[in-house]
Amino acid sequence: MARKTPEIPGSSLADIAFMLLIFFLVTTTMDVDSGLERKLPQWQEDQVEDDSQIKERNVFVVLVNRDNNLLVEGDVIRIEDLRERAKEFMANPYNEDNLPEKVLEEVPFFGPVEITKGVISLRNDNDTKYGTYLAVTNELVGAINELREELSKSKFGKSYDKLETEEQKAIRTVIPSKISEAEPKGKNI
Repeated sequence: MARKTPEIPGSSLADIAFMLLIFFLVTTTMDVDSGLERKLPQWQEDQVEDDSQIKERNVFVVLVNRDNNLLVEGDVIRIEDLRERAKEFMANPYNEDNLPEKVLEEVPFFGPVEITKGVISLRNDNDTKYGTYLAVTNELVGAINELREELSKSKFGKSYDKLETEEQKAIRTVIPSKISEAEPKGKNI
């Protein structure tokens, strides 16, 4: 009597392969890309300013070179110190001559208030690391957000996020987010 070789049951192999595929898809972790979360402002024809109209004192120059060094207004500083420098520039609490000018405007909930004409100009080198660029941009946006949060708490007694839409709009008018990102330069920053 010839011995029969045992067969491997093939009917459930497809089911097993499918289950393994699902298992590995569910248990695999994916790296989350880092990036900038930005909401672009509405285009407004009446607020477009020509570069020649912006005075030097109204521009806060931030440069990042290919070695990821930060140059702010001619001074080499650490990224950790950028937020405070940007806040001081945008707020100009004592109307100093070396900080941006202010213009008097009527703003709902505030009445007549002085609004900065300051613009933060960010430029980086083509070889700047993306992580450094993100850190610098986050500090600049964080400075504006902190100023808005401080104003919100002092004027309305609550966090900016908890304000009504019209109150938030008024805060954004008083503390505008004017960050200009120039096209990256080559290796000559």
